[in-house]
Amino acid sequence: MEILRTKSSTSDFFFSMAFAEGIPGERGQYNGKVTLLVVLSCVVAASGGLIFGYDLGVSGGVTSMDPFLKKFFPYVYRRMKEGTKISNYCKFDSQLLTLFTSSLYLSGLVSSLFASTVTRVFGRKASMLVAGVAVLIGSALGGAASNLYMLVFGRLFLGIGLGFGNQSIPLYISEMALPKHRGAMNIIFDTGVGIGVLIANIINFCTEKIDGGWGWRISLSMAAVPASILTIGAIILPDTPNSLIQKDNNLEKATRVLQRIRGTNDVQRELDDLLKASSISKTTKDPFKKILQRKYRPQLVMAAAIPFFAQMTGINVITFYAPILFRTIGLRESSSLLSAVVIRCFNVGCTFISMFVVDKQGRRVLFMLGGIQMLATQVTIGGFMTALLGDHGGLSKASAYVVLVLICIYISGFGLSWGPLGWLVPSEIYPLEVRSAGQSITVAVSFFFCFLIGQTFLAMLCHMKAGIFFFFGGWVALMTLFIYFFLPETKNVPIEKVEQLWKEHWFWKRFVGDEVDDSIYKLDK
Repeated sequence: MEILRTKSSTSDFFFSMAFAEGIPGERGQYNGKVTLLVVLSCVVAASGGLIFGYDLGVSGGVTSMDPFLKKFFPYVYRRMKEGTKISNYCKFDSQLLTLFTSSLYLSGLVSSLFASTVTRVFGRKASMLVAGVAVLIGSALGGAASNLYMLVFGRLFLGIGLGFGNQSIPLYISEMALPKHRGAMNIIFDTGVGIGVLIANIINFCTEKIDGGWGWRISLSMAAVPASILTIGAIILPDTPNSLIQKDNNLEKATRVLQRIRGTNDVQRELDDLLKASSISKTTKDPFKKILQRKYRPQLVMAAAIPFFAQMTGINVITFYAPILFRTIGLRESSSLLSAVVIRCFNVGCTFISMFVVDKQGRRVLFMLGGIQMLATQVTIGGFMTALLGDHGGLSKASAYVVLVLICIYISGFGLSWGPLGWLVPSEIYPLEVRSAGQSITVAVSFFFCFLIGQTFLAMLCHMKAGIFFFFGGWVALMTLFIYFFLPETKNVPIEKVEQLWKEHWFWKRFVGDEVDDSIYKLDK
């Protein structure tokens, strides 16, 4: 009986940590409602997610098109056509081919660090405008490319756009939204990413059929459409009240914007918190140096760990190279592009589900449920391909579609968890004085591992073969445990109050200190 009681108390402890630890409920809610201006601002800003997703999806598709490969990567094209002499897993292994894909992320990494200063000094809108213009230039160069240098140059401009956009847009959305709707509003950005990838896959599927072999030019240039939306939006939309106070100390304008986006004149409580946060931030001369201080250790760890883990789910393996992966297991060019469309439909659908439940169930629950689902499917896919796909030949049509179904299940797990939450959680955990620097670190780490995985994946696929799925599965298990133990629940907590959660956390309170602001417990009657 004593053993049974011990086991029961232990399981209760872990259950409470997983689903209750740190959940604050309706802490310190502000007055306001969902206004048309907030929805419009968040949707237009999320067009930056559309750009990111489109660029993720389009590169994998065009690199599986024969005319594109023949023009820019003839060596890869010849290897692909040599048939049985080269392993299924090694046909696309080319450092030049992966440079085309991953150069965007190296450029994004560098530009995201510069974006921190622009976002802090000139405002969120300024960085969004730079993002839109850079993507317009990059898409024009890519669509008109006549040689490899022009092609890579276009990707570098796209990377600058993504660096500035991914650094500023999640912050913009988090600061515009009410705390109780912040999760859903911010997931609009990741929904844009998913829809962008889906649109890219559909466009690739259509342009691949164009006679004359120039369809890839349409695929690369269409990024200009969401970039135009973002550019126009950055000109006409208001900046966030947080940004107006931080950069201009324009209290009157910030109050007017706050009243407009909240739909009420009673915004004094929220305005007081913004002024308090701004007064602290104005004492910070170097936010990158500031975030290295011990009191910001939780935010610094999360700034690096969350984007790192998001990339180590293996999702960009699927996003970059889904068409190539499906050609590896034996599907034709057209079938592989159509399969990529199918899996992105699953991702977008599950991201929408996440949008509706994240502010009710919380971030931690979705992280762990999605992690378990991804781990189970990655292990299954790895075992399936190890047993049935050798170095030569291909899977049967039925087996190839079983892999497709398993990847759809994996994608749905990502769409519920690390996809949207990998952007949401970092954007809401930083105090104002280090917010811009923290988000820059998050984006830079994300782009670094995008670059690293993008540059090494085809070589890893060649050498590890189906074992690559076990590799990423191990990382999914590790990141799920990390969330379980170290991330407090942030749902419904005002963005300027989130730092108090670290002072209550069983592990992080030793770094942050013991002082807790009781106002975060007050319910909005």
